[in-house]
Amino acid sequence: MPTQTSARADRFHAYVGQLSSALGHQDRHGPLRDYVTGLCLPGERKSVEPMAARVDPRHVRARHQSMHHFVANAAWDDGAVLRIARETVLAALARHGLVTAWVVDDTGIPKKGRHSVGVARQYCGVLGKQENCQVAVSVSLAHEQASVPVAYRLYLPEAWAQDRRRRRAAGVPDTIEFRPKWQIALEQIAHLTAEVPAAPVVADAGYGVVTAFRDALTARGLPYIVGISSETTVWPPGQAPLPPRKYRGQGRPPTLVRRTRHHRPLSVAAVAHQLPASAWRTVTWRPGTRGPMRSRFAAVRVHPAHRDDWRSSPRPEEWLLIEWPRTEVAPIKYWLSTLPATATRADLVQLAMVRWRIERDYQELKDELGLDHFEGRGWRGFHHHASLCIAAYAFLAAERLAHFPPAPLAFLCPARLPKGFTPRGAPGAP
Repeated sequence: MPTQTSARADRFHAYVGQLSSALGHQDRHGPLRDYVTGLCLPGERKSVEPMAARVDPRHVRARHQSMHHFVANAAWDDGAVLRIARETVLAALARHGLVTAWVVDDTGIPKKGRHSVGVARQYCGVLGKQENCQVAVSVSLAHEQASVPVAYRLYLPEAWAQDRRRRRAAGVPDTIEFRPKWQIALEQIAHLTAEVPAAPVVADAGYGVVTAFRDALTARGLPYIVGISSETTVWPPGQAPLPPRKYRGQGRPPTLVRRTRHHRPLSVAAVAHQLPASAWRTVTWRPGTRGPMRSRFAAVRVHPAHRDDWRSSPRPEEWLLIEWPRTEVAPIKYWLSTLPATATRADLVQLAMVRWRIERDYQELKDELGLDHFEGRGWRGFHHHASLCIAAYAFLAAERLAHFPPAPLAFLCPARLPKGFTPRGAPGAP
């Protein structure tokens, strides 16, 4: 009778067979199997040579060459691999309900050199400061039970996008132009809309402060709850811009709504300080390692005010969600949301906080599957490696959904390494 571990390994090999079918060429099936297996095997480094040593320790050089060519040079479709990963998770998720949210996020990968594609001094969320790194934009499907990235693309800084020599050296396709992160996210969302059940979009303030991003989501019929900065302006609850001036019979009739010196929008920080004590309630959104996660929130209906004095009508009313813990002297987070007016405060908080799952996903993708261990410098290799990491993670997420309690991440048995073998990149390697 097969054990739980062997049954899981059998399902894994069947899944790898599905991924192989998306690659077309038969000669890519073996390297794909080796690469995804190497990602799932236990080990500190998930760059090519250490994985080759774990997969086939007696033929490390040959495995290394085939796996390196497969990930760095072979022209296979990342989208096809991610599609199978996505369908696998959605099938496992079906028993738990619909997707709760599409979460837009980005992750930083610190780098020391300057030649890896997209590396620049920019904000790195992992380090919490400006640092030399790569940044990738992703869209994840999220549910209370599971989440997984289904779109992933490197952000190419403007200096890179305009440098032909660096682009050529890194193999950046000619079709890739500079795009702000929010535009990359919108392109990913547009692609997913036709293939994935729609759900509210969740994003942090790096995306939410961009009015064009929010407007584009609304134009696509996608509700959102997105972080904003404390300086974002809105009309206080119950207020809106003044109507156009009355026509006096000369020139064109006025059509633009108005502000005056005494009737102006406020920052959301100012709105928060004006709210009465009765507007605030404590909301619990999930259990945590140290007890229930809870904080104090206010949720009010407001009209966003960004450049509305160039409009003929006020911007539609939205939710303004504010978090202000009792232990803080000022609010710490703000969100705007186009969820229906019937949504409850608990609904808003629950959806806004779903982003914690994505942070955990990235942590596991990096710590357990080596998302940030790729040592190549090229555009193709960067995305191939990420796609295979996400495919491996999707299998693990599907297993957790279908088989409870979840088994450890490392469920495959590594081959025995030759005595004294130390791959490059390992601690103590020459």
